[in-house]
Amino acid sequence: MHKPANTQVPIHEIIANRWSGRAYDTGQSVSHTQIIALLEAARWAPSCFGDQPWRFIVWNKNEDAQAWQQAFDCLAPSNQTWVKDAPVLLLVCADTLFNHNQQPNRWAQYDTGAAAENVCLQASSMGLMAHQMGGFNADSAREAFVIPMQYIPMAMLSVGYAADVASLAGEVLTRETATRTRRPINALFFAGSWGKSIV
Repeated sequence: MHKPANTQVPIHEIIANRWSGRAYDTGQSVSHTQIIALLEAARWAPSCFGDQPWRFIVWNKNEDAQAWQQAFDCLAPSNQTWVKDAPVLLLVCADTLFNHNQQPNRWAQYDTGAAAENVCLQASSMGLMAHQMGGFNADSAREAFVIPMQYIPMAMLSVGYAADVASLAGEVLTRETATRTRRPINALFFAGSWGKSIV
């Protein structure tokens, strides 16, 4: 499906065309080179002190189906219904401490979000679809993949090629085909002081 954002003014097509689809093509794999390109995009995200607090674990179903299944098992059942067709899963974690002085990094989660968004935009530019998910069991992921307590599991991402929405059913299909919406600009962005509309 092609569901570009309906914007007030034109924005870059990569941003306008990025969306979190749920229908994945089971017949198309994602290559190792493509995965490295996604990770390079994350690597070059901005961060406080250039600390790069993000850490990603990547599972490619076509290279290690067992590990991919372990990651899949950490997802909420509502996500499993459609993620089952995605060839690649990623877990995004944030380092709670600065690398240069081991002091608490309160910007780590913010910076890690920027790295994850870079993955989504890079995926879109490559004809892939990425979907970020908060619906996963962080404790299960930490235990299954031996994630140190210093790192916070933030989100999981599914990546793959989009399929026809006919592969979906029920509520998932309804959500997939719904019109994309966002709150109006004046509800989110202010000029000079809180609550004063920018438009």
